[in-house]
Amino acid sequence: MNPPFTLPLSRVRALLRAGSRRRVLVVGDVLLDQFIWGDVRRISPEAPVPVVDFQRESFMAGGAANVARNLTALGSQAQLFGVVGTDQAAGHLAEILAHDGVDCRGLSAVEDRPTGLKTRVIAHQQHVVRIDRERRAPLAPQAAERLMTRIVRALSGVDAVVVGDYAKGVVNQDLLDRLKKECRARAVWLSEDPKPANGLDLSGLSLITPNRKEAFELAGMDEAGHAENPLADRPLLDVAASLLAKLKPAVLLITLGSQGMLLCQREKKPYWIPTVAQEVFDVSGAGDTVIASFTLAVVAGASPIEAAIFSNHAAGVVVGKMGTATVTPDELLRSFAPTASSARRRTRL
Repeated sequence: MNPPFTLPLSRVRALLRAGSRRRVLVVGDVLLDQFIWGDVRRISPEAPVPVVDFQRESFMAGGAANVARNLTALGSQAQLFGVVGTDQAAGHLAEILAHDGVDCRGLSAVEDRPTGLKTRVIAHQQHVVRIDRERRAPLAPQAAERLMTRIVRALSGVDAVVVGDYAKGVVNQDLLDRLKKECRARAVWLSEDPKPANGLDLSGLSLITPNRKEAFELAGMDEAGHAENPLADRPLLDVAASLLAKLKPAVLLITLGSQGMLLCQREKKPYWIPTVAQEVFDVSGAGDTVIASFTLAVVAGASPIEAAIFSNHAAGVVVGKMGTATVTPDELLRSFAPTASSARRRTRL
């Protein structure tokens, strides 16, 4: 019998309860997202560009920091490791993370680089432009060693480590190799949201969560047009098989946007989980929600298919919000309620 697309509410509640007792470290590129909101009523006489009348601004945690706040929003304990600058953006980020219950003792302030800041200008719920202020150069050796020392000291009693690689200089091969070694020695689950441009060896991880484009890049294959049914998408299936053979992750979860996600494991047939999103306002940060919720569900006792369904629902909630959003336990439970009695069966290759 094929497993269902959904989970019983009792199972979701059990996973949330167990997840609240789990401790997860998040390591990677820490960013601050700034949103400038306004209206467009005219085109500039100086150039053919819209004039945005400013209304308000807001700040949200981004990058690895957003992964951490997704974990705490679901009730787990999350400790964040990365670097920030000695600037105003670092102060804004610290306030946001403190409000969201993220343990920030693993953050290191460095003077030679700014806190990564992404400014998005939004008018009428549409992105007009994004401005990035960041430094992508690798960390100085002393800063990198100080960060790794803090991570190793915190690994005792940890259930999982999530690596948020956004190619901003924090995640390099040495850090990843040392994390693999330390996590393997302690039987700690190790997840990574990869950035193919970083060119890292991702072999031997517990979970890799590329989107479709990133999966093709990781496999060194040209992306082809996609089929309506991912299980009939031969190029995608070939890419998944290649990554499983080459990198040997315990789980490969390829996110497919409006098509949902494809769960792949060695010596098992792939599972397609269609999206449950009702409305899509903003997909920024959805990948952070996927890796956070899947990892939390797995260490809470979920099977990979249960964790994929859990994370698919979590992502379906956040894309209905503007900005780098999170999902609460109540929102997650409500997302399961309309489908809890339908018992639809999923498609299997």
